[in-house]
Amino acid sequence: MKFPLLVASMALALGTIGCAQTNSPSGPALANLNQAKEPAAVTPPANTQANTHRIPTALEQSIIAWRRDIHQHPELGNREFRTAGLVEQHLTALGMQVHTGIAHTGVVGLLTGGKPGPVIALRADMDALPVKEQTGLPFASTATAEYRGEQVPVMHACGHDMHVAMLMGAAEYLAKHRNDIHGTVMFIFQPAEEGAPPGEEGGAELMLKEGLFDIAKPDAIFGIHVGSNSPAGHVGYKSGPAMASSDRFQITVEGVQTHGSRPWGGADPIVAAASIVNNAQTIVSRQLNLTEAPAVLSFGIIQGGMRNNIIPDQVYLEGTLRNFDMGLRATMFEKLTQVAEHTAAAHNTKATVTINEGYPVTINNPELMARMLPTTERVVGSDKLTPAGLGTAAEDFSFYALEVPGKYVFLGGAHPGQDPSTAAGNHSPFFNPHESTLRVGTELFINWVFDFGAQATQP
Repeated sequence: MKFPLLVASMALALGTIGCAQTNSPSGPALANLNQAKEPAAVTPPANTQANTHRIPTALEQSIIAWRRDIHQHPELGNREFRTAGLVEQHLTALGMQVHTGIAHTGVVGLLTGGKPGPVIALRADMDALPVKEQTGLPFASTATAEYRGEQVPVMHACGHDMHVAMLMGAAEYLAKHRNDIHGTVMFIFQPAEEGAPPGEEGGAELMLKEGLFDIAKPDAIFGIHVGSNSPAGHVGYKSGPAMASSDRFQITVEGVQTHGSRPWGGADPIVAAASIVNNAQTIVSRQLNLTEAPAVLSFGIIQGGMRNNIIPDQVYLEGTLRNFDMGLRATMFEKLTQVAEHTAAAHNTKATVTINEGYPVTINNPELMARMLPTTERVVGSDKLTPAGLGTAAEDFSFYALEVPGKYVFLGGAHPGQDPSTAAGNHSPFFNPHESTLRVGTELFINWVFDFGAQATQP
């Protein structure tokens, strides 16, 4: 998620993503991701500002108030009961058809426009993180919740409070102007984007599994993520692969226990594990064609042994795989298994490899990106619109974008006069995007709906 203005890549720090998921979708949408050529952008309509919808100040103030309320009452994934209730009440009051309880706490609203047209989906994620807030804001969170069997502080440290508030604001504006809308708008308020609790399913994948697109199958889906690594109101965009897949691997190396003074009396899984860590680095550096797409293989956990003079019988390794091409992703799975098993065998030990497929590559549909680029530019201004690079963070918006054409952009939130390169990033206890970005995100949602719907009905 590179913003060439100021930062090398968007560090959403979604490293917690990559919890166990079911197998990712496959099919034509995954083929030749990096070979797709981006179509030329559609020429914006004449008298562009006259065609741009701007929210009134009163609505902006409501959006800010919703954001602060949600920020002060954060909830972890699959536990967003208060937030879901707030959303449900709002959408119901706007006269929408509302569906609740999808993927535990997901809420979906359907708004029928006054003119025939496509189904347009807008998505916001609702969950917070187990982070102790240190922003000093008057509406800072003091909430706690159970996480992995412990009571922990909870904070909206990734902007999801803003995402929800912006989509609530867009819902209110669009409901008041429904007669001018071509088609149906689908408002998706999704739980557990950061990953479901251990032993549970959740997020976008579970919403789809439980029939989200049976309610209505979108012709396009739009999403926004707020960060502080570019100035407030600036938008970064990328066509094609934009964010990495995220997969978790686990390796158990089994040896034979022996006294540390007599290593020849057993089979040392510590030395074998150390060799696996080193040899696995050659998968990316020597075995993958990185001219096709970048890749990352990182170990995060090594556990084994209890005493200095006892060689244990087992060592546990765990790490993450990131990639931007679904074919190379499968190759990485195969290569890591081979390297671990063969390296362990060379040390008279045995390696068992488990790969938990997480979020697939987030792919922005090139045609949709080009088609909506003039709209995005009109809303934010050409001086605030910047092509982005690849981001090694992951996002479960990817599941939607493998089912229907998707557009996902990165909205800056650094305060005026603040250096985005030093601003507290996503997942930081100091994360605090400027609230002016709420207006921009809301207006992006609104204008994408009007323009996509109108263009879809043109002969």
